[in-house]
Amino acid sequence: MKKIQLKDKVFETYLTAAQIQTRIQALGTQIDTDFAGQEVVLLGVLNGSFMVMADLVRAIHIPLTCEFLRISSYQGTQSTGKIETVFGIGQSMEGKNVIIVEDIVDTGTSMAFLTQFLAEQKPKRLAIATLLFKKEAFLHNYALDYVGFEIPNKFVVGFGLDYDGLGRNFPDIYQLSTL
Repeated sequence: MKKIQLKDKVFETYLTAAQIQTRIQALGTQIDTDFAGQEVVLLGVLNGSFMVMADLVRAIHIPLTCEFLRISSYQGTQSTGKIETVFGIGQSMEGKNVIIVEDIVDTGTSMAFLTQFLAEQKPKRLAIATLLFKKEAFLHNYALDYVGFEIPNKFVVGFGLDYDGLGRNFPDIYQLSTL
């Protein structure tokens, strides 16, 4: 098992790049089927979703456009519980099929905020795609339409996920080591 160190923390491999790519391809196929004959807007939540978004775009073969939104509720390894919209969407979502693309949903507070924010724009359909889902940490009652992996409530980095800004560049996903 490969280990990496970021600042004062040691992480060990949890999901390999090959596992991630296989699952993203499957999510793309599922989205193609669910939205066959339609156009979608993929809305990436920055910063973490950029790698998931890039690979998911390549895995989807129906017409799509891409937008990004930045919200934040993390500081270090803990959620602050406070949502801050940093910058928004460049087009109206009214009447469009919108798929929010996230790297991870844990407590779900950020996504609850974002779905409410987007519902006010009256999209035709609003769906959520996340690479990782921490069901144990989830505090809300809404559906996730496309889930790559359900993972335990452990802190993870890599493939867009970070620890104080570091670790996003790794193609694998690492979990905080217990050793």
